[in-house]
Amino acid sequence: MTSHSTMREQPQLETEAAAQLFDNWFDPIEAGLRDRAREFLQAMLEGELDEVLDRSRYARRAKRSADASERMAGVPGHRHGHRPRTLLGTFGQLKIEVPRARLETPDGKTTEWKSQVLRAYQRRTLAADALIAGCYLSGTNTRRVRRALRALFGGAVGKDVVSRVWRKVKSDWEAWNARPLVAEPIVRLILDGTVVRVRLDREATSISLLVVMGVRADGQKVLVAIKSMGGESTEAWRTVLDDLIQRGLRRPEFLIVDGAPGLENAIAAVWDGVPIQRCTVHKHRNLLAHAPERLHEEISADYNDMIYASTREEVERRRKTFIRKWRLKHRAVADSLQEAGERLFTFTRLPLGQWRSARTTNTIERLHEEFKRRIKTQTVLPSADTAAMLFWALLASGQISMRKVDGWHTLATKPIDQPIDLAA
Repeated sequence: MTSHSTMREQPQLETEAAAQLFDNWFDPIEAGLRDRAREFLQAMLEGELDEVLDRSRYARRAKRSADASERMAGVPGHRHGHRPRTLLGTFGQLKIEVPRARLETPDGKTTEWKSQVLRAYQRRTLAADALIAGCYLSGTNTRRVRRALRALFGGAVGKDVVSRVWRKVKSDWEAWNARPLVAEPIVRLILDGTVVRVRLDREATSISLLVVMGVRADGQKVLVAIKSMGGESTEAWRTVLDDLIQRGLRRPEFLIVDGAPGLENAIAAVWDGVPIQRCTVHKHRNLLAHAPERLHEEISADYNDMIYASTREEVERRRKTFIRKWRLKHRAVADSLQEAGERLFTFTRLPLGQWRSARTTNTIERLHEEFKRRIKTQTVLPSADTAAMLFWALLASGQISMRKVDGWHTLATKPIDQPIDLAA
């Protein structure tokens, strides 16, 4: 007895259907817009050449005036066909015909006309490059960037394109690192460090990114420097500060730091005497680390009442209360607060409107959080240089913007000379 078995064809049908899922998704709006974009760009290039030659295609050269000189208008020259080019933009990939022309030079020779609208060898618009770089900066890799932009660009973005765009970003990064700072009207600096994991010699290694933010005289916050270092030692911070001084950065009027000993030692060596504010958020965490968890809520309440008091006198009074209370209840907390000294309260020497922005290094802390959110999908970054470059590019690309500091109208007001009373 013969039996006949038939294999199920359903999986194969499903595979074919999946492969052709988007094949019939024709969008007349997209197609129409891309055709208009091609026509517009073609007309723009033709119009540019018409203006140079001062005549349209197939037209004769017009005389500028009836003077005896009979001088001709425009640049002498002639058209000689078109050159095919492809251009990738946010509108997709377009195939265009770039007009060609030979222009006469004063020495009697001719030279090829070069468009100012479409640069030589340009294959992508700046907006397309920004989009590709933005996807890369969001914490993905070249393969995922290619997949993500495949539908928009019609498969025109390959690994090599992403790599070329990234090389352009790297050259901009190197130029930014070497820029002179003489003309920067920086009056205040905010300095802090963060730890990231990178690959060194094929092993995941933790390094420190040392970040310097500046506040201009008009209150605008700007990124001044970012360096990848092995840690936050005095030598590491001294390297960063010496580089800023060599590039012409003027002596700041106020500094906000995280309280790391290495940073404070480096500052003392180059800018001794500049008022320093120690970050109140970092000190808050430090206080909690000195106490059992059941006391954290009470410590936080007392600490915030002191730090966020509305007047200088009230801050002094609540500090004394805090010291006396916690010296009896849990002495390690009181000792930790006293260790910070007057630098924890330097903000009280400024006008009241500046207190909020001068108390902490939160400006850099927020950048740290956003940076780590972006690289969360990449557990380990490729290199130390890449880590610093990614941090810079988030700001340079406009993905993160910074506003002016609170109380910027009073930045010209100098801090008063009298520090807070530390008597307990």
